[in-house]
Parts: sequence; C-alpha cells; structure tokens
Amino acid sequence: MEDPTTQQAQARSAVPDADAVMARAGGENFPVAPRWLPVPHRAHLLAIYGFARLTDELGDSAPGDRLAALDWLELELEAAYSGTPEHELMRELAKTIAACDLPPEPFLRLIEANRSDQVVRSYERWRDLMDYCALSANPVGELVLRVFGLASAERIRQSDAVCSALQVVEHCQDIREISRADASTYPRRPGPPSLQPRGHRGAERFARAARRARARVHAGVGPARRGPPLIASLRGWPRVAVAGYVGGGRAALSALARANFEVLALTPLPSTRRVIGSILRALAGARR
Repeated sequence: MEDPTTQQAQARSAVPDADAVMARAGGENFPVAPRWLPVPHRAHLLAIYGFARLTDELGDSAPGDRLAALDWLELELEAAYSGTPEHELMRELAKTIAACDLPPEPFLRLIEANRSDQVVRSYERWRDLMDYCALSANPVGELVLRVFGLASAERIRQSDAVCSALQVVEHCQDIREISRADASTYPRRPGPPSLQPRGHRGAERFARAARRARARVHAGVGPARRGPPLIASLRGWPRVAVAGYVGGGRAALSALARANFEVLALTPLPSTRRVIGSILRALAGARR
C-alpha cells in the first residue's frame, strides 16, 4: 500500500497554481467580481471563485488520482479554518472566511460534487440533476450572499434556483468542448441520458433535450423567474453583483436559443454587449 504522505505529495504536484486557475475567470458567463465593486467585496468574491474553480480543476482535469487531489483540497480547507493552508488561493480564502464568518459546509459540498463526478457520468431524472446542482453550483450563490451579510433563508432559496439554472446552461455550452476532448465519454458533466448524443440522430436528440432544459429553466428553476425577486430584495452593490450573475445567465441562455441549441457544431456565447444589456435589463426589472 502506498504511503499516505507519498499520496499527498503526488496529489499536491497535480494542483495548478493560482494564476492558472484565475485565468479562467474571464471565460465565465457572468462577471465574477466586477471591477466597480468596493475592493473588499471584490477580493472576497474572487477568493470564493478561486476555491470553486480550483475544486473544478482538480475534479475535471488533474492528472493522476483526482480523488486524492480532492482529499488534499479538503485538508487545505481544514487548514483555512484552523491553521495556515499551503496554496495561495487557499490562503486568500482563509482571509475571506475569517472576515465574513463563512461556514465550511458550502465549500465541502463543492468538493463532494467533484468527488461525485469521478464515479457518476449521467443522471436519469431532472430531479437527480438538480440534486447534483445543489452540490456543484448552489453553494457559490449562498457564499456570495454571505459575503454581503444577506443570506436569509428565502434569498438562499432564490439563489439556489438561479445557480442551478446557470449550471444547466453551462452543461449545454460545454458539450462541444468536452466531445472534442473525449468523444467516448461526453458529456463529462452529468446530465440525463438524452444529453449524450451519438451521431446525427444523437445530435438532434440532444438539441431537443437542450430545448426542453431551456423550457424548464425558464419555467421554474432559473434566472428568468427567480432572479428578479432576488435582485429586488437587495440594495446597493449586492444588487449590482447579483444582477451580473442573473443577467449573464440570461444572456448565455439567449445565445443558446439563437443557435437553436446546435451545440455540437459551435459553442454559443453571448457578446459582451449582450451581457451588459442583459444585466441592465435585470436591474431595471428588479426596480419595477
């Protein structure tokens, strides 16, 4: 049996540095930490993003034993609460945890989602996919609310719906990239079996399934319905920040719709102009 110390050393060697992780921020559907936010809030949002992205990087693309890498990350999280973590991103997170009194449970859910990714490739039912989003996406929205000191039970419920919708939209956008990287296993991120296209007929089946997913997002779990009351319940900078997430998600969903969900041939992405316009409409709608 391999020595645990050796396992940890190997896991640590697979961890990307802070610059490599944070370089992904510009490719998100929404502004991660808008530059117009006050510096302290922006620093805290970047720290949370850094942890979430690092977790995904270890679960999605770390070489070697990814479960061991995620075990290493959980030890780093413990150190962020009780000692001095090793990784630069975790040291920044430790500052945010202390300043905002953040609980460990949302962070642990993000790690658990990536552990699940190592063994579960698809989910049979929409409800199962939503349960996965409760681990992989919803904790981030809760942490954002906690950074602003505004995490009431109702706001967390509304935020969960928005975050789950953002995750589903990202699943749809990721299909082409994942299929090119590994055609035998896409989509690597979980989804119903109908979201696993094979050949021309499979591609059309996926497009129909994605359109149904869009209908579900609009009908009850997403930024179209739950976003406005969440934004309206906030004031000042928190309202602007959350409108950025909601507006970015709406713009990404609209980009998919304009492409008729043909995500195997291209990766539909909204332009910066459309994202900004969507954010402004989200703010205006909340004011009404």
